[in-house]
Amino acid sequence: MTLSHAAKELGKWCDAKTGIEGSSGYILLLVFTILGYIYINDGFQMNGSTKRAANNDKDDEEEDTPDPPRNFTMKQLRYFDGKVNETTNESKPVYLSVAGTVFDVSKGREFYGPGGPYEMFAGRECGAALATMSFDESLLDNMSAIDTLGRGDKAELENWLEKFEHYRCYPIKGRLVPDDKLPSPDRTITLEELAKYDGNNDGTPAGEHSGYATHPIYLGARDKVFDVSFGGVEMYGKGGPYNRFAGKDASRALALMSFDPKDIENTDISDLDEKKVKVLMDWVKTFEEKKGYPVVGKLQKSS
Repeated sequence: MTLSHAAKELGKWCDAKTGIEGSSGYILLLVFTILGYIYINDGFQMNGSTKRAANNDKDDEEEDTPDPPRNFTMKQLRYFDGKVNETTNESKPVYLSVAGTVFDVSKGREFYGPGGPYEMFAGRECGAALATMSFDESLLDNMSAIDTLGRGDKAELENWLEKFEHYRCYPIKGRLVPDDKLPSPDRTITLEELAKYDGNNDGTPAGEHSGYATHPIYLGARDKVFDVSFGGVEMYGKGGPYNRFAGKDASRALALMSFDPKDIENTDISDLDEKKVKVLMDWVKTFEEKKGYPVVGKLQKSS
């Protein structure tokens, strides 16, 4: 049987079943329309991901272990705008926040990276803007605007969150903590209070830290207390190489570049020479300027 003869027989069968002459053409058009829709939307949905994603190469399945969730300040998030890092000459990742959830949208760089139609959202909190489908600059980094959204806009915001997490499968990197939710840098923190934030807390943050991705991790240096959970979880969290400094006034140990327990427990730096004090100040500068760890209080030295 030739292909043309088979097509004619199929047409007769469709006409007989539907009672409509030429119905096979409409059926084929419907089939191609459905196939086109499936292709545009990246395949059938399957357990929160796409069929296309499920059929990725083994190399994609064997990705590196994801970083532990971290907290972000507004300033830290702004770094991840996808532009070229002038120091390394490499493109930075593209992150954005939707209602406080920080996604790595680097896979969608053509949309959110430099030159993309949504590049203004890169490195920003854009939940209110996405929910209202607006490019109004005043809605960016505006967490309070989310609270005033109407019912329809809130539903649209949920759709964006679901799309990013389950449809586009953008990795979640952590949570954005607005500046007005950070502790005051002027409060006084005792050594006893400092010790509570040693990076070994389990479970989901609650109470005043309910919006955090991970429990705060405090570290004292000189006269300041830094929350190193804002990017330093791998280093200072449970099992990290510098976890021994977490929940401590690590001034002396940092100045001496020492892991000796005696230096970690000793908070006195009055006997250090000028060179060692400079090393300590370099650490403080790194924490503040390079890492961007927020200062969450002043350290009360033991008398």
